[in-house]
Amino acid sequence: MRLPLALLLASTMVLPAQAAVHRYAGLTLAPSGREIATVELGEGGRPGIVVRSARDGRVERRLDPCATCSYSGLTFAPQGEGLAFLASDRSRGVVTLMIARGDAVRPVATVEGLASTPRFSPDGKRVAMLITLGATKEVGATQAGARQVGEIGVANDEQRLAVVSVGEAANAKVTPLSPQGRYIYEYDWTPDGSALVVTSALGNGDANWWVATLDRVDATTGAVTSIAKPETQINMPRVSPDGKSVAYIGGLMSDFGSIGGDVWTVPLAGGMPTNQTKGQPITFTSLSWTKGGLRAATLQNDKMGAVAIEPGRALRPLFARPVGLSAGDGRIAWNAKGDMAASVVEDFTHAPAVYAGRPAAWRQITHDNDAVEPAVQARSVSWTNEGFTVQGWLLSPLNATPDAKAPMIVQVHGGPAAASTPRFIEKGLASAFEDAGYYRFLPNPRGSYGQGEAFTAANKRDFGGGDLRDILAGIDAVEKLAPVDEARLGLTGCSYGGFMAMWANTQTNRFKAIVAGAGLSDWVSYYGTNGINTWMIPFFGKSVYDDYQAYEDVSAVYHVKTARTPTFIYVGERDIEVPPTQSVEWWNALKSQNVPTSLVIYPDAGHCVPTQAADVMKRQLAWFGQYLREPVR
Repeated sequence: MRLPLALLLASTMVLPAQAAVHRYAGLTLAPSGREIATVELGEGGRPGIVVRSARDGRVERRLDPCATCSYSGLTFAPQGEGLAFLASDRSRGVVTLMIARGDAVRPVATVEGLASTPRFSPDGKRVAMLITLGATKEVGATQAGARQVGEIGVANDEQRLAVVSVGEAANAKVTPLSPQGRYIYEYDWTPDGSALVVTSALGNGDANWWVATLDRVDATTGAVTSIAKPETQINMPRVSPDGKSVAYIGGLMSDFGSIGGDVWTVPLAGGMPTNQTKGQPITFTSLSWTKGGLRAATLQNDKMGAVAIEPGRALRPLFARPVGLSAGDGRIAWNAKGDMAASVVEDFTHAPAVYAGRPAAWRQITHDNDAVEPAVQARSVSWTNEGFTVQGWLLSPLNATPDAKAPMIVQVHGGPAAASTPRFIEKGLASAFEDAGYYRFLPNPRGSYGQGEAFTAANKRDFGGGDLRDILAGIDAVEKLAPVDEARLGLTGCSYGGFMAMWANTQTNRFKAIVAGAGLSDWVSYYGTNGINTWMIPFFGKSVYDDYQAYEDVSAVYHVKTARTPTFIYVGERDIEVPPTQSVEWWNALKSQNVPTSLVIYPDAGHCVPTQAADVMKRQLAWFGQYLREPVR
């Protein structure tokens, strides 16, 4: 149930005097470390693939072979003899795997449906990818779901493995390799090219992401054999160069694209996984196994970075900075040796730039955004509460003055296992709160990433308890640092943040206005109506049918008689992760108590309504403006 900062940071509104922010998507680094490829917008707003020198950022070539396509899945051949990518023509419902050698581009295979994550075999003669034939929705539970009509649970979209030859044969339709009925989430080749190691599950792919197993798929027959059934959720399987071990990130919970946990290894032949980073006060967010050893991206408090991992030895830090990192396959792209890295680097006040080089001394190699001015001020804030040291971010208007009291909006991230991390805030929709004069506080309470698995697990069977107390203590800390008006506090969040916005209304009168997006008001009814309830067992310990009390205790609807704060509610009509019925329940509950409330259900929208961000922000500003405009004394 994630909500990073998608609604507020994915802005398309730019003031006339402000230079447009240049974005770099899908970054990948060649095995040699000499070239970087990204997807970037060019003239006329057309997406294209840009290949640059990793030494100085010089553009070597631009590729745009399909005038009606978008591009993704960039990956270099292991010997550096080509660049594979996917060209998606949504109007035709077709994805084409293409190979570029220099300026020459040719189609290799076509998928009628969805495709992602192409990867060359170790000898460079084949490409594997994940395909969904006849897809009824985009991949991932955060996407708008297929309508639930007809006989339910009989047919599901299936993401399967496919392997195609990259020889000179004519463009061919892709057929699946892995068997029907098994959903493949992530994968990696074995070094000899005979098999692929996958995370997979039987049945509905959206529901079972949290209970996937580690398996091996034969690259010729598609036969599946089990490697391990870890007790944790698993992500990012990576096979060692010697073919003896598999590493993965295992943790309590991560959502699609929001990965965090410890680094585990298990023999490729099967066995008991070993936690290689047990007890570390760090969240590991992506993983690569290079010829130079394991490399992991990390989040520790307010800093993202990288470490080298050698089983049985202490972690070797490579760098750590208070920035956000992103690449096409994880947070950081590595060369084959593991001694060079590349990533898109940004923070709240510095627009994205590509950095590359040796990780301890890498440097900025693109300068497209050097003239882009910040839209907010930002600072990291730390505080202690009940034995925990907690971190968050305080954003303030550019024109904020130290003597003028101002309202503040507290924005709680989703998850619950996730974190608010630095992302550049573009002038316009993303800076709307600050432009309107609000401070904004982004806390990372217990249950968040950034301080290791023990911290992430600290809100098990305690939703809305210690994490809410951490947030309230964080507001106290902020009020000692900034001129925030205690009488004009607002609260917002989506997904788990939406739950917290609903729940807090029953626990405190400190907030004077609340906005709840895709929130959970009744964990009992939620358990039986959402499409992803496998994530809940590790947190609650039992299903709702075995322990109703645990779910009732943290359900806002059971405590509605203590709710007093005016609340605006929004949700997507086709939200799989948190069905709109949760919002309808809370809206009716608040009305029963004569609490001012408003509910908007956005047609055809998915989780947290990213397609309607502008309207959501307009309504949020109006709601907060109505109730936080003047101090309430």
